[in-house]
Amino acid sequence: MKPVTLFSVDRLFLAAAHVKAPPNQIEESLEDDRPEQSDVDKSKQLSIRDIVDLQETGFTVRIQPPGTESFELQVSGQLLVAELHQVLMEHEITCHRTCFSLHLGGSPLDGLTELRSIQGIQDGALIKVVEDSYSVRDARLHLRHVRDLLRSLDPADAYNGVNCSSLSYLSFYTRDKDGESVGNRRASEKESVACRPPEYILPGCKDRPLTPLQPVRDDWKPLQCLRVLTMSSWNPPPGNRKMHGDLMYLNVLTMEDRELNITSSTRGFYLNQSTAFNFNPKPAVPKILCHSLVELLSQVSPAFRKTFSALQKKRVQQHPYERIAGPFQVFTWIAPQGDHSLDCVRAEETHTSRMGQDEHTAGQSRDWNEELQGCRELTRNSLQDRLHRERSIFKTNSDFVEAATRGAVAVVDGNLMPLNPGEAPHMQMFIWNNLFFSLGFDISEHYSPLGGNTAAHAAAICDLRGAQAYTSVDIEGLHTLGTAVVDYRGLRVIAQTIVPGILEKNQEQSVVYGSNDYGKTVFTHPRFLELLDKTSKPLRIQRHQVLDHRNSPVELCSGIETKGILGNDGRPYILDLLRTFPPDLNFQFSETEERGEVPKECQSFGYPRRHHHSLANLRSELIEAFVQHRLLTVIVINIIQYFVSYFTLVEFQRRNVIMKACKAVGSVSDSCFDIRFNPNVCSPGVRFSSECVEEVQRQRQLLWDGAAFLLSNQIPALRDCLDHTAVPVDGATLTSVLHQRGVNVRYLGTLLRELDRMEERGRLSHIQRISISEVIIRSAKHIFRTYLQDVEPAAFSAAVSHFLNCLLSSSSCFPDSCSDELLSRRRSRRRRSHGSRVALLTDSVWAKLTPSELWGRIRTEAGDYYDYTIDSESIDEVLEKHSLQRISLLREMAIKTGIQVQLREYVFESRHRPVFGEEDVVNMFPVVKHLKPTGTDATRLVQHAQVAVQQGLLKDGYELISQALTLFSSVCGVLHEDVCMCLRLLGRISYILGEYADALSHQERAVMSSERVQGIDHPQTIQDYTHLALYCFAGGRLATSLQLLYRARYLTLLVIGEDHPHVALLDSMLGLVLHGLMEYELSLKFLQNAFILTSKYHGATSLKHAHSHHLLATVYESKGEFRSALQHEKEAYSIYKSQVGEDHDSTKESSDYLKSLTQQAVILQKAINHIYSNTPTSCIPPPKFSRPSLPTILQQLNLTCGIILIPLSAKEIADLRTELKGKTTKNNTELD
Repeated sequence: MKPVTLFSVDRLFLAAAHVKAPPNQIEESLEDDRPEQSDVDKSKQLSIRDIVDLQETGFTVRIQPPGTESFELQVSGQLLVAELHQVLMEHEITCHRTCFSLHLGGSPLDGLTELRSIQGIQDGALIKVVEDSYSVRDARLHLRHVRDLLRSLDPADAYNGVNCSSLSYLSFYTRDKDGESVGNRRASEKESVACRPPEYILPGCKDRPLTPLQPVRDDWKPLQCLRVLTMSSWNPPPGNRKMHGDLMYLNVLTMEDRELNITSSTRGFYLNQSTAFNFNPKPAVPKILCHSLVELLSQVSPAFRKTFSALQKKRVQQHPYERIAGPFQVFTWIAPQGDHSLDCVRAEETHTSRMGQDEHTAGQSRDWNEELQGCRELTRNSLQDRLHRERSIFKTNSDFVEAATRGAVAVVDGNLMPLNPGEAPHMQMFIWNNLFFSLGFDISEHYSPLGGNTAAHAAAICDLRGAQAYTSVDIEGLHTLGTAVVDYRGLRVIAQTIVPGILEKNQEQSVVYGSNDYGKTVFTHPRFLELLDKTSKPLRIQRHQVLDHRNSPVELCSGIETKGILGNDGRPYILDLLRTFPPDLNFQFSETEERGEVPKECQSFGYPRRHHHSLANLRSELIEAFVQHRLLTVIVINIIQYFVSYFTLVEFQRRNVIMKACKAVGSVSDSCFDIRFNPNVCSPGVRFSSECVEEVQRQRQLLWDGAAFLLSNQIPALRDCLDHTAVPVDGATLTSVLHQRGVNVRYLGTLLRELDRMEERGRLSHIQRISISEVIIRSAKHIFRTYLQDVEPAAFSAAVSHFLNCLLSSSSCFPDSCSDELLSRRRSRRRRSHGSRVALLTDSVWAKLTPSELWGRIRTEAGDYYDYTIDSESIDEVLEKHSLQRISLLREMAIKTGIQVQLREYVFESRHRPVFGEEDVVNMFPVVKHLKPTGTDATRLVQHAQVAVQQGLLKDGYELISQALTLFSSVCGVLHEDVCMCLRLLGRISYILGEYADALSHQERAVMSSERVQGIDHPQTIQDYTHLALYCFAGGRLATSLQLLYRARYLTLLVIGEDHPHVALLDSMLGLVLHGLMEYELSLKFLQNAFILTSKYHGATSLKHAHSHHLLATVYESKGEFRSALQHEKEAYSIYKSQVGEDHDSTKESSDYLKSLTQQAVILQKAINHIYSNTPTSCIPPPKFSRPSLPTILQQLNLTCGIILIPLSAKEIADLRTELKGKTTKNNTELD
């Protein structure tokens, strides 16, 4: 009988995924004790009433392309006609067509219409593909599409970070050479499994090769359909040829070395009689006119026809998740040095001066502000309205981010004309494609009271966080600017949409709310006050008064730097949102604070301390945690007094009790707990009236309480990493863990000191290693930023490689790292040169940097910014002392700064030559931060689903997450973190319910999505590979499971090394899978390493360690080494007995297994004695060496991964079915 789960919660659900509800106000009124409907019931109402239509409006239509047979296509009712057009451009049969319209019953379909709203549409309806006439724009799009088809299997776009392409390698491990899914071949894999991994994956190996990171199949070879496809030099067509419909001319060199000159006309494509030096646009013989370029090339080139057919076959075998473009560009930090090939589309896009114009609207600039604000103003009454609105916002924002990134790169590269060319370069501003660009420097000393250039650099991110907060609150009628922050080549570029009319007057004249000079002049406006007041509850901002330049009180509901501007379009805009969150008083720019008001908790940690700027703010996660903690604390103190006296006191006395409780909490209300913060109490230049002194002092105390709470509660709360609910693997995941607890990264030094004080610091040594690595790399990044600003453009690769050598190389001499490719090495040629000399690159400031100087600056920065003292005199000492890997540091540095290095093996230990040469720095990419809109309804459903799963309602949770997946996919597309998270949860629930095929399907898509969206070596991708390996084993696909685990182990070794808790999990799983394949020696290698790591990170007396003992015992038993097996199982029994008692199932099972091992050991010994005695006696039965059963190994794998399946009796299953049937009937009744 299939095991059924009675109750199961694992950390996949306990760990609140990055999905968060919009900030909301927590109000706890002591008088309000009305019963509330459960979260699951509320979500049911939403799902049953609104979402059932979304999941049941799919149907089948027949598509009739011209000249071929019709085919069936499954479509969704929510699909727009324009989206169906895009689907057909990707379909195998119609992929070569771009310029067509869709007709139903002889009438053309409107592109912006949903299929379900079309009159006459039904299951089996025939939709005809009708060829349209080309325009120049259509011809260019067609050419681009053909280029994309021809390069669809080429990873060059992903390496180069263009066209939203990114890498995915899952199919390398799950599909065979013919493209068939390995999952379809389940039979007797044991005989054909290549179990032994490469040496670099085995425990104890110190080699960390990079080449396997981006594997290539042995049989893979690029499919080249054409030698050259390029624009002709005869473009554009002369006037007389335009009259004949000519749009452009193309040159093609086929694989048969035949040169073709092709005319693109309004009717299609045909060969003309032109040559390289003779223009003759007349059609060539034979006269072939094809509507598609692919059709024409297939007719005139047999090699093209054959190769394109093979390419199509391979392209269709790819999973859709591997082919489609993501919403945002993902850059890879390492790539092979590829050949640069001819590409007419790339060349045309670069050189036809379309800077600032979208390729789909050539010749036009998009009004980004109007598009973004128009999307936000769409109606949001019904679920369909909200989905349409959120989908529009998401798509427009992703297009905006792409345009902003392109513009920022153009700014840094010097390709744009500034608005103020007479100013210094760092003060210049730009307008491009209706976007405003400025640099992260202190212009006109605007930020000098806050910290100058450092404050200006930090202000961009603070402003972005503020914009994200107001966007999440989503108050109707309040508008924020589209914002993106791009770090590229040492410069920070801020891209924003433009408020209509703001360029026609000075900003001082435009501001009707807030202050433009830090409180010297302050304005307020009733319309802004009304709108901002609606945001004050969820954002916990207190409405307050400040004094203006006339000493008159002015009411504000935001930080004083927040400016309100009424645009010419009549919309109210808020900008400069850097003070949205309250200040962190532990870090201060000026030392004017009175030490008397500093809490003892802060003083004991050495705070407050001087910071580089005064924009250090508390995180929203900390504020919510602080409010929750404050409420719970005061409720405990007051609740007894309240309930004891509730029936004896009269009404006004009850109110007094509530008022005292609210006052103790610091609530702004005297009838409910409502804690808010004044963001201006510590702002320089802000003045308050004498009547507000007491209130301001109370607000300052509240800020100090929050700062103390961070130090005394949240940083020590990282002890929960001891139970491995959170397991950071690299700098990004450590940062995420800190941020979830509201701890800023600037507290890393404090965190490291706390780790040193902990008794169990050995079990958190991986956190210490990652934290030290993060301090070093972030300090190096700060230095690298200013270092690059002095580098001339021709020397970027030399400068970056020189910096990396100073940081990571063991060699102290770099003879070739600063070479200049334009500097001749022959004296005679130098003497013959009469032109101007190229300045020597080695004379530059950056070239004089030495490893010792860089290390000294890193130590200084670590002390100043992170308050952490690095005692070591060189990076080699730190690496040896803390067991850090140079390759891991290189990965972190490259990801954080946008460096792309060449994919090759680096010899870091060489003392005589530098590690990096100029050719090893392949590229530099922008590092982009932007707003992240998502689906609000889907987010709520996921939160309800997590509650349902934690209550054991797995079916309910599955339904809710399925509905959330539908909504997220509708809003964000399938390549998105939220979709990936839903697929991951669905896979886990399916697995727990025993639906292994569903679990595999969901998890396979989750892995590909994670690779495409987050990166092939991101820790989340590694975890997804691990889960997929478990599901593959459960489905009987042992070979695939083993390869996936090897891949996960390799990636983990590369990212963090072998000394990590996740390696213990992987090695336990590998040992079990190899045990199932009867590879006992290999199994022991991995299990012994897992045993050592489990003892270190879980403790020698933990249940995990007992389980490791048991796993080793089972393998030794299978090998017939009963003495070792008995020794390990005795240790396991001892731990179980001391931890859970003799009556626990685990202890009893261990006891029974010990008896079995003892009996087998006795039988074996008797057999051995009988052999050596040479005495003729009765035959002694040979000992039985147990062969591992796959169900038993799967059970052990589940325990290793923290999944507990509780088998139920037949009666319990029947009762459960009855209960589920009753729930279904109830739901159906609600639906009716």
